[in-house]
Order: sequence, then structure tokens, then C-alpha cells
Amino acid sequence: MAILLEGREAVKLRVLRVECLGNQAMPEITSAKATWPQLRQILLPTDFSGCANYAMPYAAALARATQAKIICVHVVEPVVPTVGYTGLAEPLPIADVSEQLEDSAERELPKLAESEEYAGLEIEEVIVHGDPAAEIVRVADERQVDLIVISSHGRTGLGRIIFGSTAEAVVRHARCPVLVVKPPVQEESEQ
Repeated sequence: MAILLEGREAVKLRVLRVECLGNQAMPEITSAKATWPQLRQILLPTDFSGCANYAMPYAAALARATQAKIICVHVVEPVVPTVGYTGLAEPLPIADVSEQLEDSAERELPKLAESEEYAGLEIEEVIVHGDPAAEIVRVADERQVDLIVISSHGRTGLGRIIFGSTAEAVVRHARCPVLVVKPPVQEESEQ
């Protein structure tokens, strides 16, 4: 039996292992017993948004089922100075803004790791700087994670064309499997 997480309810499925022998066109069913893949480390990117929280129960359930460690990563994006007239007498000091973003991440990551969702699990907190998709893929490669569990923000249309999708870029460039968690249908339609 395998467990499929659908929303917050677990659904049991019977999974058959299939093997192809030689040049056979049709695979042969050899067993009715499924095993969990070997997951040692799961990467869970977060930007602390409500949408990012949808990935938490999936990462926690997979970590519990496989005794894997969860690496929570937050990417502090570079602050780009504005060009032209801003209406401010003096420009904001970029170093201060970046420092505030990092301080905020240092306060929020431990709260995330201490949530009930992760009780009894091994959690590591990582803060990196740069482009979110590139840094998530880099950390996954460096840490040799077995799975990335990332939330999709559900952006469609013009917003997606202009801003792109971090989850989509991670799926394209990651060397390990990626589980993209979408928000519930009613919340996705509101965005």
C-alpha cells in the first residue's frame, strides 16, 4: 500500500511494481508490494507567505514516513536600488534593507521549525542570498537532497509572464525530484 496525500486526508492506494525485462514491449508485474524511495534529506523552500505554508504538511508527512531530515531554506533576494525620481529626499540605505530582511528571516525560520507540523522531526534552517530559484537549486545540489517540496503560488496570466515562477524554474533546473504543492482550488481562484 502507498499513501497519497490529497488535501489533508490520506488515501491508500495499491501500487504494483513493474519491471521490464530485456527488450519486452510490455512490462511484467512482479510484485504487489511498494516501498518508499530512500529519502534522507528534503529541501523545503519558504518565503514565509501563506501560500508557502501549503507545502509544509507534505514535507512533514514525507519526512515522517521516510525518517528524512527537512532543510528549510529561505532566500533573501538582493535589493535593487531604484533609478530615477523616487519622491524621497534621500535614498534608503540598501545595506540596511538587506540586513532587515536577513534579521526577519532569522526570526521566522526558528518559528517555522518549532511549529506542531514538525514535532519530532529533524529540521535544519538555512538562509542564503540571491535569486530564489537559482539558490534553491544550488542548495539542493550542495546538500545532495533527495526531494524538493515547494509551493506554487498559483499565479497565472500576465503576472506569471512578468514575474515568472520560482517553482517552475526549480522544476526545470533541479537534478532531484520536485514536488510542487498547489494551493486549494478555492484559494487559487482568489489570487
